[in-house]
Amino acid sequence: LDAKYRLIVPKMTFSAGLSGSPLPSYHRIMTASRPALTRLGPVVADSVDPYLPPPDRLIDGHPLQRAWVQFEDPAKGFYAGVWESDPGTWRIRYTEVEYCRILSGRSRITAADGTVTEVGPGDEFVIPSGFEGTWQVLERTRKTFVIHEAPP
Repeated sequence: LDAKYRLIVPKMTFSAGLSGSPLPSYHRIMTASRPALTRLGPVVADSVDPYLPPPDRLIDGHPLQRAWVQFEDPAKGFYAGVWESDPGTWRIRYTEVEYCRILSGRSRITAADGTVTEVGPGDEFVIPSGFEGTWQVLERTRKTFVIHEAPP
């Protein structure tokens, strides 16, 4: 790419594909400067206040949680950082899409339909918007996260 272009984004055309849905085409957004890279550094254990899930969602245990938000762009609904929780179980209901990578510990995520997924160090997964179920921390779990929640 030429230095004056910083991003290629899809836009929809009126041409229809075999399924009848629009086919993506691409265009470039021109800009005079590039945004700066943001490094996500190590977290400092005592730098955030721990919190519990809301009482109406708590099922079992005392899952103290900590979240270090290392990057945020609220206008675009984008957040990244590190999250950690002590053992316990609570109900989850996602309005956002979240990518997770487990750094340490073990957790069990159970979908509303009863599907159980156990995750541990090195596991990567995406929780889609609309997902409901429970999150059970079996061993203190730490994960990196990237969240996107479409602005209203």
